[in-house]
Amino acid sequence: MIDLYALTSPNVQKIFIMLEECELAYNTRLVDVWKSEQFTPEFSRINPLQKIPAIVDSDGPAGKPYTVIESGAILLYLAEKTGKFIPHDPVKRYDTIQWLMVQMANVGPMFGQLVHFSKFAPKPQDYALPRYRTQVARLYDLYEQRLAAQPYVAGADYSIADIAAFPWLRNVDNVGMTLDRRPHVKAWVDTLNARDAVKRAYGKIGAIKSARDSATEDAKDRFFARGKYAWA
Repeated sequence: MIDLYALTSPNVQKIFIMLEECELAYNTRLVDVWKSEQFTPEFSRINPLQKIPAIVDSDGPAGKPYTVIESGAILLYLAEKTGKFIPHDPVKRYDTIQWLMVQMANVGPMFGQLVHFSKFAPKPQDYALPRYRTQVARLYDLYEQRLAAQPYVAGADYSIADIAAFPWLRNVDNVGMTLDRRPHVKAWVDTLNARDAVKRAYGKIGAIKSARDSATEDAKDRFFARGKYAWA
């Protein structure tokens, strides 16, 4: 059995999708980051970075419990555990891993910064907003180019490279983008949205309630490491 420590962010959504795709048994352990629950001693022992997602697999390597943090590492772990959504052919395998890293190193950070500066940072943001909008648009265009040549991000087959990117790229409204001039990304989003496992995952995600809309200013400051919680 796998315990998934989660809420609703795109990085968490990846793991819900992967668990549903792999048909693995799991329990959802909610960690409401808008109530500072990620900072409790109990969760800090699971993930010293005090971030979600994290998983604890009771049947890990050699049959022993094993903890995995960081969404990309979790996807790789689950792919290796089940033998699913990662190719065995070395070239195709490293194509998949490379594009998983593209999401981890580029899509997540750039999209996350755009959301932060557009929704949570004080205005005006005359430098940050144009910078991160440009980076996000560039990444959408990169995936458009990629998907124009093949049906999935890493090639002919659906993989963890798709699962990693999908929760970020599907959410165009949140980053003020459009797929009107990106027909291949739109077709890919529609294809993945139609998958049964994806539907099940978003059914569960949609039922999760958080304190985001009622979070106190102190909780927001702690979440964003600002104000009295800034380290420098």
